[in-house]
Amino acid sequence: MTKKELQEYSDAWNEHDIDKIMEFMTEDCVFEPGGGPERYGIRYEGHDAVRARFMEVWTDIPDVRFENAIHFSQDNYGCSEWTMIGTYLNGAKIEVDGCDVFTFENGKIKSKRSYVKNRQYNS
Repeated sequence: MTKKELQEYSDAWNEHDIDKIMEFMTEDCVFEPGGGPERYGIRYEGHDAVRARFMEVWTDIPDVRFENAIHFSQDNYGCSEWTMIGTYLNGAKIEVDGCDVFTFENGKIKSKRSYVKNRQYNS
């Protein structure tokens, strides 16, 4: 995938367009979000499982958007840096930097591994 395609993928996230997002993913794709009990977080495998998890992001943070995107791509690997901004259903705001590390296969995203800053908030 090219940097331009990674930007189109990022744009689809900001449009909350799950069908467009999933067009970028392989059928046997894998998603590892930025948290979870295992060293890799949690692993979602396959188009249906990844799609369902992606949609939960908009359920949890309905106004989520990814800003300040910077994309890198070389051979079968890529990375996107971003700032995630939004509001949880309980009214709590989130603004955190993170990145996705991608593996590509046949011009599509085979795996997406997300890494997010562990931001501490003072009460």
